[in-house]
Amino acid sequence: MNAVRQTLLLVQWQFRRQSTALPLMVVVQVAIAVATVVGYGLLVGEPSPEVALFLATGAPTITLITVGLVMTPQMLVQAKTEGSLDWLRTLPVPRSLFLVSDLLVWTLLALPGVVLGVIAGVLRFDVQLSVAPWIGAAVLLISLTAAAVGYAMASVLPPAVAMIMTQLLIFVVLLFSPVSYPAERMPLWLQDVHGVLPIEPMAQLMRAGLAHDTFTVPGRSVVVLVAWCAVAVVGALSALRRRV
Repeated sequence: MNAVRQTLLLVQWQFRRQSTALPLMVVVQVAIAVATVVGYGLLVGEPSPEVALFLATGAPTITLITVGLVMTPQMLVQAKTEGSLDWLRTLPVPRSLFLVSDLLVWTLLALPGVVLGVIAGVLRFDVQLSVAPWIGAAVLLISLTAAAVGYAMASVLPPAVAMIMTQLLIFVVLLFSPVSYPAERMPLWLQDVHGVLPIEPMAQLMRAGLAHDTFTVPGRSVVVLVAWCAVAVVGALSALRRRV
């Protein structure tokens, strides 16, 4: 119970520390979800039912990935630069709770964009979703993995390099990842690269969760996603414990 209380207090502190920026962050990630649907819709015109489902289910995935791989490391870099992370380390709290509280904060921030992204996709492309009962667990796993990878990246890399990586990642996710289109459209070498990265499994899990009558998620993708999540969490914890 003490660990739970400490985690909730850390979450409360994070929300209060960023009280002026958090509303803007929510607006930005909601705008990204809706803009993804509208923007891709302009590019493809009137899509086929399958393409429409890819676009409608890709928007919430992009939101979760953006929050985890872009916003999370950026805010951690800011905390390192301004010294608030060093101050947190002086508290008599296990380092693992720092990570848990941060991941919880970023997961909560991503939820509005996920919901509105799905609604925008349904309205824009007039698709019928078949939501699986495990969609909540899928969203949590995707959000946790993305945030853990982003957190580990910002913990291990120098601040300047981490910031550059966030800009590169959003470019890769939006244009060169099979999130809003099938992987078969990419060159074979890029398909092989995405076979070991977590982005495609995230998209497959979300698609299967929102339209399980049409899409399925391969067991290998779940294994890849869980492996990335575990490695990222261990890496972030190791960095937090090592750098005093």
